[in-house]
Amino acid sequence: MGEVERGKGVALWSQIGDILAEDILKGRVRQGEQLPSAQELAERFDVNRHTVRRAIAALEQRNLVRTEQGRGTFVQEQTLDYAISRRTRFTQNMRNLNVEADIEFLGDTREVAPSQVAEAMGLGRHEYVFRIETLSHADGHIVDYSTAYFPAARFPGLPAIYRRTQSVTRTLAEFGVSDYVRKHTRVSARLPDAETARLMKQPSNRPVLHVLSINADPRGVPVQYGVTRFSGDWVQLVLMADD
Repeated sequence: MGEVERGKGVALWSQIGDILAEDILKGRVRQGEQLPSAQELAERFDVNRHTVRRAIAALEQRNLVRTEQGRGTFVQEQTLDYAISRRTRFTQNMRNLNVEADIEFLGDTREVAPSQVAEAMGLGRHEYVFRIETLSHADGHIVDYSTAYFPAARFPGLPAIYRRTQSVTRTLAEFGVSDYVRKHTRVSARLPDAETARLMKQPSNRPVLHVLSINADPRGVPVQYGVTRFSGDWVQLVLMADD
């Protein structure tokens, strides 16, 4: 058991994939555990690294492993069920899942609203917005890379408040917006651009779940336009009924 057989009519990479899959499915290699390097596996099975890479690629297609740039190949953990509802809140979602989470602030800027953002938020052609970029982590893994836009005229000084609170909900509350709801959500799967792949530490040929969203205050006035790229390896989006 655990050795390839030459001349049996089954490709070596396929045999290696089956052996590693059995190790994973029977718990010999635990969720989140790193697999040996391609060189180590090549030596174990007495094959070249190209053969090992084909076996790993087959395991990725079966969603049994994931490969992280610069780190290696890991056994895939159970995905997080991320709820999207009228009141989607990252912190509450993570609390409901009983996982440790944090938000990493990447930066902010004041800029003229991009045309798509201006149209969606009902802003004039030359109105300014604040753009805030963050990375969300759960149990030490990157869950999403997010870009959020807020009307600069309505929320002067918002970036400084966000840096202090690390929370959209608490930040908007300081401007008198005590509640906000999801007005629009659009989900698609797409390949990440180079910057997204770098920040999320994933290959550029692996799709992310791309979510466009608009949050509005109780009067229906948009307060936030968001672009969130979720890791398809870690997150399963769950669309919930209205709150």
